[in-house]
Amino acid sequence: MPNIKSVAKDVKKSHENRLRNLAAKSKIKTFVKKTKGAADSGDIAAAKQLVIETESIVDNAAKRGIIHKNAAARRKSRIMKKVNKAAG
Repeated sequence: MPNIKSVAKDVKKSHENRLRNLAAKSKIKTFVKKTKGAADSGDIAAAKQLVIETESIVDNAAKRGIIHKNAAARRKSRIMKKVNKAAG
């Protein structure tokens, strides 16, 4: 444990941020998996609804700096591509 009070606070804050970031990344992975599963099973209506939710989650993570904006764009593009391929 650090001896300096401000460093101790920084350590605590870093830990909190790390947990928050892990939760956000986990949520992204969960929704991507759900969307891909819906597209693969042929449930296009559910897949399209999940795409909207997934996009929102990914955009919020990118806005908060949890993932890079290009990584967010890539994830959204891949999801939409998969759902559109399943629909068409």
